[in-house]
Amino acid sequence: MAAGPVPADAVSSQAERRQLTVMFCDLVGSTELSARLDPEDLREVIGAYHRTVAAAVTRFDGFVAKYMGDGVLAYFGYPQAHEDDAERAVRAGLGLIDAVARLDIRSVDLQARVGISTGLVVVGDLIGEGSAQEQSVVGETPNLAARLQALAAPDQIVIAENTWRQVGNLFEYEDLGEIEVKGLRAAVRAFRVLGESRIGSRFEPLRTGETPVVGRDEEIELLSRRWAQARAGRGQIVLISAEPGIGKSRLAEAFRLSLEGEPHTRLRYFCSPHHQDSALFPFIEQLERAAGFERDDTPSVRLEKLEALVAANASAEGDVQLLAEMLSVPLDGRYPALDLIPQPKKERTFEALLRQLSGLATRQPVLMIFEDLHWADPSSRELLDLTVEQIGRLPVLLIATFRPEFQSPWIGLPHLTALSLRRLARDESDQLVRGLVRHAVGLSRQVIDEIVDRTDGVPLFLERAA
Repeated sequence: MAAGPVPADAVSSQAERRQLTVMFCDLVGSTELSARLDPEDLREVIGAYHRTVAAAVTRFDGFVAKYMGDGVLAYFGYPQAHEDDAERAVRAGLGLIDAVARLDIRSVDLQARVGISTGLVVVGDLIGEGSAQEQSVVGETPNLAARLQALAAPDQIVIAENTWRQVGNLFEYEDLGEIEVKGLRAAVRAFRVLGESRIGSRFEPLRTGETPVVGRDEEIELLSRRWAQARAGRGQIVLISAEPGIGKSRLAEAFRLSLEGEPHTRLRYFCSPHHQDSALFPFIEQLERAAGFERDDTPSVRLEKLEALVAANASAEGDVQLLAEMLSVPLDGRYPALDLIPQPKKERTFEALLRQLSGLATRQPVLMIFEDLHWADPSSRELLDLTVEQIGRLPVLLIATFRPEFQSPWIGLPHLTALSLRRLARDESDQLVRGLVRHAVGLSRQVIDEIVDRTDGVPLFLERAA
């Protein structure tokens, strides 16, 4: 099979407590299948299902811990932990549901359902031998994932509130409210995942927006000065570099909020580690949001919305066709097809997008926030190069955030400023913790000191610990 229990050399032999996202996947109607199919045929169907689930899980660096007949137990965060394990689990769930539904095996229509929960578990010693060997995971989290799976309808994912708090606005949901779960003393809040969200921000789902901004007064003052220059028509670029969790997005958000009530247009672009092979992904997402696309819009409605967006800004003949193709919106015979080979088509698409920015900037100043540039696809970086060149002549401030491994090609431009965010000093960490718990029961000095010591000045860690 494509994945299996944890290999002995990949795990610790000591029990440990850690945060884990657990997925439980089940094949719908397996009892009926066993009554209809010959045992050999059923074995073939179950095997194809297992391989499909394993492929979806491993694609997002999850780990298939155990196969239980028609059930599959998977871990995200063990043995390899990531900062976005809950998101990876939900994306894997969406992927496997789609892949299982498309399986063509023995003329059987297959459906899966998924339950996901996140929480502290104790990962214990290896149990069993040979191919049956697995790492024992003890705690409420695996049981809750299995129970939520049982509540899900075919082709659905149900997640616990603890997972929802980790992934927030990255996806769209139906709130199922408080649910009584067998084996748990208290009801749990659950959510059905409807699909990916169009908000796109990795900051918004992981923060409440109430986190105090501490130790960034100089940076916000600098951004304010660059904004004043941009408003005067001397476009500016500010690059914000820092390791994960230091507060790049929080700084950009704090500055954005400082402009509320001031006339301007805001454009936000979000790169994703899961879409680095999708050409122009952040620009496509932004354009869909700007046009007001809804999940249930018909192709005709989407085309009308796109036409309105293009018409509102500086446009040229062919822009609708180019942007419609970029957004996979059918033209329905309303426009002549553009007979262009790939390279000229890409160049004209870039020109159409740059005209949209220029058209917006003629009406009022523009604040562009480009998040997580280190995950941008090559086409987006190429278009951003052209955007950076154009910005110097427009009332636009571009704030781009990225991790230190990204090497900016624009250093040295006269309208560019580079910021490197530092970790918080001890007194600043103390202030942040106190701000985070101001509405909660007061923490003792000893507890606050322990949090500050363990989090080493990283705001994200401070927020989670508090």
